[in-house]
Amino acid sequence: MGASISNLSIYTSLNYIGGVFQQPLSSSFFQVENPASGEVLAQVEMMDPCHHESVVQHAHQAFQEWSQKSASDRSEFLYRLYQKLLDHKDEFATLISSEQGKSVIEAKGEVQYAANFFQWYAEEARRIYGDTIPGPSSKDKIMVLRSPVGVCAAITPWNFPLAMIARKLAPALAAGCSMILKPSELTPLSALALAKVFDSLDAPKGLFQVINGDPQTIGEFFCTHPQIRKITFTGSTEVGKLLMKQSSSTVKNISLELGGNAPFLVFEDADLDAAVEGAMQSKFRNTGQTCVCSNRFLVHDSVLGAFVKKMMKAMDTLRTGSGLDEQHEICPLINHEGLEKVKRLVTQAIDQGAVLHKGGQPLSMRNGYAPTLLTGIKSSMDIFKEEIFGPVVAITTFRQDQEALELANDTHYGLAAYCYTQSLSRSWYMAENLEYGMVGINKGIISDVASPFGGVKQSGLGREGSKYGLDEYVEKKTISIRTL
Repeated sequence: MGASISNLSIYTSLNYIGGVFQQPLSSSFFQVENPASGEVLAQVEMMDPCHHESVVQHAHQAFQEWSQKSASDRSEFLYRLYQKLLDHKDEFATLISSEQGKSVIEAKGEVQYAANFFQWYAEEARRIYGDTIPGPSSKDKIMVLRSPVGVCAAITPWNFPLAMIARKLAPALAAGCSMILKPSELTPLSALALAKVFDSLDAPKGLFQVINGDPQTIGEFFCTHPQIRKITFTGSTEVGKLLMKQSSSTVKNISLELGGNAPFLVFEDADLDAAVEGAMQSKFRNTGQTCVCSNRFLVHDSVLGAFVKKMMKAMDTLRTGSGLDEQHEICPLINHEGLEKVKRLVTQAIDQGAVLHKGGQPLSMRNGYAPTLLTGIKSSMDIFKEEIFGPVVAITTFRQDQEALELANDTHYGLAAYCYTQSLSRSWYMAENLEYGMVGINKGIISDVASPFGGVKQSGLGREGSKYGLDEYVEKKTISIRTL
């Protein structure tokens, strides 16, 4: 099983609890498979709920110790973790590509992106500043301290199995918190590999733990345990709503990065070559399986033909196959269910009048779907309303700016949007009026460690990355003093 990855120095399939890679305590396991081949990479234990309480106690004890460390100590630790990830960059890339399916080139980029969060928050750890505020009299002094929120629990998705952890773990550690992680059952090996790297550094036992098990059981436990003060989740809007509801009993601090339905607006004055380049980046990264992927292409009627022609020419260069081959950009979707969803959305759109220009069918490789381009998409179609999560360009046309804006905002999601125009006034107008947490103007890649990542409406709460990401892991404490 998984001979190609079992030889990696960072490989383990064991849960990481209290600073120990725990030998199985139950007889319940789940399989981790390579999406491209179906090869079983590992058997991972489904942790028995009876052991959950001990995990929290380990985390609480670690928090008591870690929160007393100096900012410099926490900073230096994060720098070491940053360097450790880079030291094992190729191994992590192989592991990510094997269990998630993405191109190994993209996987290397993910490792670098993940490492950068540890570097960024190593620097931010030294800048957790408070405030002094003038009091109501000369004898009154008001201070505001920022203190760590406490034990944190994280639930992360399969599409970026390392980066989504780093984006949560790095600010938590910088702030002085401990963290319990439940990774996706589809891609737990990257998380466990991070634990193995973490374990090689000197840290309180239980500061970072990785557990696997039934998602619903673990999620409810996280939400209802009084010693877990913070929940951070990246995943579907439906699950995010459930976690919010379950967390109400303990009034948890909660951060949610949920679904998206990103519009990609191309106006009549757009630089079409730049728009196509941005579209290729924002649509086909990770084979279209990102929450900020362009989902609805809104193209001005007057440039539709030219845009489609240029887009199809660019799509012709995409190479398909296993992600472990560096030649390939379009790789298998995560599983059969993901493939079936893409097939359903494309088939329904064509049945309802959409025009197929390219693709529109599965590939011969396992869980593969051909890069596809459709025009004639209407706002009533499911493909306009749902996240596609696949390599499909679905184009709707517009004639007026206000029409484009209304179409773009016609969704309960609000994560990312993209806009291509050479008009400065239109750029500002769209940026201010698009109901999204992130807007890219004339660029297709908007994620960066220095930039706050997050959405509005039903795309989530809070921000990750940047200086603002640290605020998710601290509480503001007011100290009011009267001098005698």
